[in-house]
Amino acid sequence: MAYQKTYEEINAKIKRGEAVVVTAEEVIDIVAQEGPEKAAREIDVVTTGTFGPMCSSGVFLNFGHSKPRIKMKKVWLNGVEAYGGIAAVDAYLGAAQLPENDPENKVYPGRFSYGGGHVIHDLLAGRDIRLEAVAYGTDCYPNKKVDTVIRLEDLNEAILFNPRNAYQNYSCAVNLSERTIYTYMGILKPQLGNASYSTSGQLSPLLNDPYYKTIGVGTRIFLGGGTGYVAWNGTQHHPNVLRGENGVPKVGAGTLAVIGDLKQMDPNWLVGLSYIGYGATMAVGIGIPIPILDEEILCYAAVKDEDIYCPIVDYSEQYPYGKDMDLGFANFKELKNGRINIRGKEVITTPQSSIFRARKIARILKEWIQSGSFELTKPVAPLPSADAAIEFKSIPERSPNGNNKR
Repeated sequence: MAYQKTYEEINAKIKRGEAVVVTAEEVIDIVAQEGPEKAAREIDVVTTGTFGPMCSSGVFLNFGHSKPRIKMKKVWLNGVEAYGGIAAVDAYLGAAQLPENDPENKVYPGRFSYGGGHVIHDLLAGRDIRLEAVAYGTDCYPNKKVDTVIRLEDLNEAILFNPRNAYQNYSCAVNLSERTIYTYMGILKPQLGNASYSTSGQLSPLLNDPYYKTIGVGTRIFLGGGTGYVAWNGTQHHPNVLRGENGVPKVGAGTLAVIGDLKQMDPNWLVGLSYIGYGATMAVGIGIPIPILDEEILCYAAVKDEDIYCPIVDYSEQYPYGKDMDLGFANFKELKNGRINIRGKEVITTPQSSIFRARKIARILKEWIQSGSFELTKPVAPLPSADAAIEFKSIPERSPNGNNKR
């Protein structure tokens, strides 16, 4: 029978300070030197990491009540609107939200110098935040206006809840047109002037667990410099896609919804970003431990950059307009080396994710586990995997007047 471990056995070793923990980069050389069978017996946990822009992020805030009490209808934090249609003094601030007075792309390309991600970072950094709110007034909530200054410490709760993070693979973006274009993948120069890619390759969490055998609902993770959890599969989770022989998706696939207490996070790992001509967002740091329960899981966790491929996609016509096009694939070893070949042209690559910070996250998580301050959690439910019959849907084209053919 193949050698197997349990979460309980690994956590017992963590408590005793005996767990063998390595990063997703370190494990590659160990497997090459010792072989997967021996390495699987020796290694208990592999740590992963990623740090990059994740637009589908935000925070639930509870402000507490004013005197007299208020039922907030509209809420602004440093001029950035938060959604107030939840309860009297609850709101959700999205990382991509903009101030109402932002010129956006009216003067093209817009600068988008401040947005929801910047507010979240400022809150976490301990800065003063202007809170404005208006209401229509009720018998139980008579107040109609609040205008004050708050800090993170003043809030009852600040719950980071990100509906779609840690994308499992992503496109390499290029521009085939004659003009510069501005995208969420950064500035793309004309005529294949550069190729922009995301994720941290062999360090990226879901690329090290391609079939979600250990990452699931309830998995404890490094989130924004603190501890968080996988709450559910993320939006646009689409695991039944083209995969390589090693199981790794060759296109965008799985995603994670994650949750954690903002108050115990670190502003170094949640950073507001401005993308010229596109909008505001936030860079999020995520690290996920992979328990080495058996040899199969170890082999997945020892994936190398040269064995991870992503599609090359034109963002001038193919992506925005759905034009059919095949520009091939690039592997992450090529991408990280700084140049790839597209249609016979050598193209400079520009990363959107920080490999340096991803490595640091994997090392920090490794230290937490080795010190005994971070134990592993067994998922309470699995994420839908490659055998799930998930249909990736788009907005239907229907007439609002109801005269649609059946």
